[in-house]
Amino acid sequence: QVQLIESGGGLVQAGGSLRLSCAASGRRFSSYIMGWFRRAPGKEREFVVAISRSGDSTEYGDPVKDRFTISRDNAKNVLYLQMNSLKPEDTAVYYCAASRLGAYYYLPTREGNYDYWGQGTQVTVSS
Repeated sequence: QVQLIESGGGLVQAGGSLRLSCAASGRRFSSYIMGWFRRAPGKEREFVVAISRSGDSTEYGDPVKDRFTISRDNAKNVLYLQMNSLKPEDTAVYYCAASRLGAYYYLPTREGNYDYWGQGTQVTVSS
């Protein structure tokens, strides 16, 4: 089992930036594909971005492409999400997730492919 704890959320003005962190327990962090999802008020949880085990491959959802950057530090068991040029539409609870998926052709973008989830951190972007 893996325990995931997000941090770094808060209130920011449109156009501003935030960096989210996800601290993972255990010794197998580098064996997991990691991802970020978000849930806006009244909406379904949606895919934001995923990163491969080594960090050499990423997949971004269209709404955040060119604005958000995912990275990981396997030595520290930490996943990051750098969010720039934030928009009010980015307001949501952001969740980090870990996948035990083995072989794959593309990084997973569906919730069902992730096995462990954090509790989420609130990001609010004002106009």
